[in-house]
Amino acid sequence: MKLQPLLKTWKGDKRFTQISKEAAALKKAGRGADDIASELERAFGKPEALLAMRETTAPYRVYGEIGSDIDSVALAQLRLALQLPIAAQGALMPDAHVGYALPIGGVFAAHNAISPAMVGVDIGCRMHLTLFDLSPDQLRLSREKLFEDLKAITVFGTGGKRPHPADHAILEDDAWDLTRQTRGLQDRAAGQLGTSGSGNHFAELVIGERLVPDGLDGVSQRFCGLLTHSGSRGIGYAIANHYMRLAALETRRRARAPKFYEWLDMDSDAGREYWTAMHLAGDFAKACHEVIHADFLQRTKLKAAATIQNHHNFAWRKGDLIIHRKGATPAETGVLGVIPGSMGTASYIVEGLGAPEALESASHGAGRVGSRTVARDRFSAAEARRMLEREDIWIEGLSVEEGPQAYKDIEHVMRIQVDAGLVRPLARMMPAAVIMAGEEG
Repeated sequence: MKLQPLLKTWKGDKRFTQISKEAAALKKAGRGADDIASELERAFGKPEALLAMRETTAPYRVYGEIGSDIDSVALAQLRLALQLPIAAQGALMPDAHVGYALPIGGVFAAHNAISPAMVGVDIGCRMHLTLFDLSPDQLRLSREKLFEDLKAITVFGTGGKRPHPADHAILEDDAWDLTRQTRGLQDRAAGQLGTSGSGNHFAELVIGERLVPDGLDGVSQRFCGLLTHSGSRGIGYAIANHYMRLAALETRRRARAPKFYEWLDMDSDAGREYWTAMHLAGDFAKACHEVIHADFLQRTKLKAAATIQNHHNFAWRKGDLIIHRKGATPAETGVLGVIPGSMGTASYIVEGLGAPEALESASHGAGRVGSRTVARDRFSAAEARRMLEREDIWIEGLSVEEGPQAYKDIEHVMRIQVDAGLVRPLARMMPAAVIMAGEEG
């Protein structure tokens, strides 16, 4: 007689090791399967029935055409999430593409539960825009000097370090004392504060124009500024991976769920702990942007006329629902945000319209056409450089993986969202000079 089938219903129970030893001892004593099952139930109670995946999905809305705008695999990933017993509602933004668990551009509302993998590893990745008291014409005349200033205060890529450590109130936040892990991450945070990641993270000087007369109080018809995109660096990555492992263990005790679709109950100690750690990582990401922008203003002697920011790879609470936005951003009524294109195309300042079927969300950008491997195989750096030269955009750190050809048409992505009533565009911006973590020069 094999014990594995008999013990299957106990798998995930915190006492599983003890239960297994007891079953082995009963088998050794010559007891049959029925007797062993009865004895285990008498000693440990009946095993809890595991929650099962739903046969149908919770309601969702897709913004864009599957097969042309959005890969069908991305939709399959969202649909799988919506079969979880915790699922309430979902949405897929037009910039969506394949990720792991929830796709990039996926929005998922869960009943009183949070999934670290559906938040993502770059917790609180964000857009941060500072508008200057400087005209676009003045920026053009001073572009070389301003670009040198921007290069001097930005550090990109894995392991990148500033010449001098940055300072910010985030380093004294009481939340670092949350757990042994967060205490251990505090020194790393001090070393990475004010730096940016690799991949699609960037810093760019932009020139923009208002599209409507209202919604941007105090901003000139034509304006310029600094736009940055980056996240919580190694801090968010470490927190995400720790709680993804913990969620896998916790979910196994009460449900059957695919890998990376596991969750933490918000009423549990682990769920509350992750919620606090997630906010700490998000606050750290915000602090990194604040340091970069403050350094640039100090170096250039420019003054800030306005600041706009929004973030993704995060979760928000709305009553009993926990709304996960992985590569999607909040677009509640009246909320301002920035939706970027690529290093060679436009970005938009938008106002949210609070569309309920979109879970009051919008895209976080144009979205990738395919994977980075696909970009390397299909496009060339020379082609990307020619595109940038035609648009008179300066680039430092060009990477073919992040070139304009690797991204969807931002104008098409915006039209989908405008037509669906997700956002109202307030201004359109074009990059004048861009820094990324690609090749030097």
